[in-house]
Amino acid sequence: MTVVFDKTADSRQAFRHPEKRNRAETPLQRKPDWIRVKAPTSPAYAETHKLMRANGLATVCEEAACPNIGECWAQKHATMMIMGEICTRACSFCNVKTGLPGALDTDEPNRVADAVAKLGLAHVVITSVDRDDLADGGAAHFAAVIRAIRAAAPGTTIEVLTPDFLRKDGALEVVIEARPDVFNHNLETVPRLYLSIRPGARYFHSLRLLQRAKELDRTVFTKSGLMAGLGESREEVMQVMDDLRVAGVDFLTVGQYLQPTRRHAAVNRFWTPDEFKGLETVAYAKGFLMVSASPLTRSSYHADADFAQMKAARARQG
Repeated sequence: MTVVFDKTADSRQAFRHPEKRNRAETPLQRKPDWIRVKAPTSPAYAETHKLMRANGLATVCEEAACPNIGECWAQKHATMMIMGEICTRACSFCNVKTGLPGALDTDEPNRVADAVAKLGLAHVVITSVDRDDLADGGAAHFAAVIRAIRAAAPGTTIEVLTPDFLRKDGALEVVIEARPDVFNHNLETVPRLYLSIRPGARYFHSLRLLQRAKELDRTVFTKSGLMAGLGESREEVMQVMDDLRVAGVDFLTVGQYLQPTRRHAAVNRFWTPDEFKGLETVAYAKGFLMVSASPLTRSSYHADADFAQMKAARARQG
């Protein structure tokens, strides 16, 4: 089973005008048949929703309007989002609220750990909003959550999907010292599109973060993800793959970008399932231990099964 907590922070405009995105509206494109999913209705979905609310936890499944929420929650896989529901950045692809977050909840690590134990998770993913307002970007809070889960559910493997900790010296070291099993940070898109899609971030800083995580702990698996359909070329995606391999990244995810609202970046095009399969084939040829590439792939989608496959692939390599 899988649980997550994610995101990052950095827009002064967002601080002054919470949740306000100064962008022209763009039409929502009709989704192709291969991207459609059924509305969640199962009893297990309702049970997972009830547990999240009872523990006062936010999930990125809901906040980011993930298309896989019905499937994942029916299997009691929830992607939980720590450090609040308000992000300090205003990325043009993301549906999470933007503004000035409140103080950290010091009891949150215990509630997260309690939910992990009650769900009986074999693997959990922890992500967060961006917290540029904090001196360490929330690194110590990530570490506290990892330690709490280790105490409450020692058999659970832990994956963290962190912000970029831009200009937060020492933050990455705090997270890695807590010994997550997987360190994930998404590049999201190709460098050419960063200014319009991820303006608060820096491509080469994010790339170096992933490389540094591996340098700090050679045993940690590193992971990153890309969205397709924002205007990138196939050649640009290939170059990002090469950059990630130079940084020692083990696991790559690639999924179709879906425009949350008319105020977000428009979908440039929908990549076909065959195109995603082609990306997966190339990525494996470039040396990734694990690749997940499909229209509905998201960072934490099937993370438990993928982690098991990645461990097996490393073992085969010796």
